[in-house]
Amino acid sequence: MISFRIISNFILVLVSLLLLQPLSFANHHDQKIVIEKTFKSSETFKLGKELYQANCASCHQSNLSGQVGWKDKVDADGHRLAPPLNGTGHTWHHSDKILFYITKRGLAKMVPNYEGKMMGFSDKLNDAEIKSVIAYFKSFWSNQNYQYQMKLN
Repeated sequence: MISFRIISNFILVLVSLLLLQPLSFANHHDQKIVIEKTFKSSETFKLGKELYQANCASCHQSNLSGQVGWKDKVDADGHRLAPPLNGTGHTWHHSDKILFYITKRGLAKMVPNYEGKMMGFSDKLNDAEIKSVIAYFKSFWSNQNYQYQMKLN
């Protein structure tokens, strides 16, 4: 029979691992990343739009609306569909640091066991370009969503 002490130790280790999982984002870099949304007339917006259309729109759609059924459907391979980036999904629930590293490294490296397909773009986009893409899609968020998200930074 398994002793109470063994079960207690197992539960303690399991809970500890679950509590430490969110720290995997923090372990990548200690620097703070804050990306302001940009005016639609700015060079950052124009660059972000160009890079978004070339690298992101095939999944997240050219109008940033995400794939139809993104909340509850999966593709033929069982992967979650791309969410909207226009403020109607959950993107604004994440800090700029998390958005930056998911874009740079991909979901698999940042969120183990997540069923998404998003790859990292570190081989295609430099850090400034990634930040311009994030600034671009943040410019479509409501002020309420933007203010909420900025508090996460």
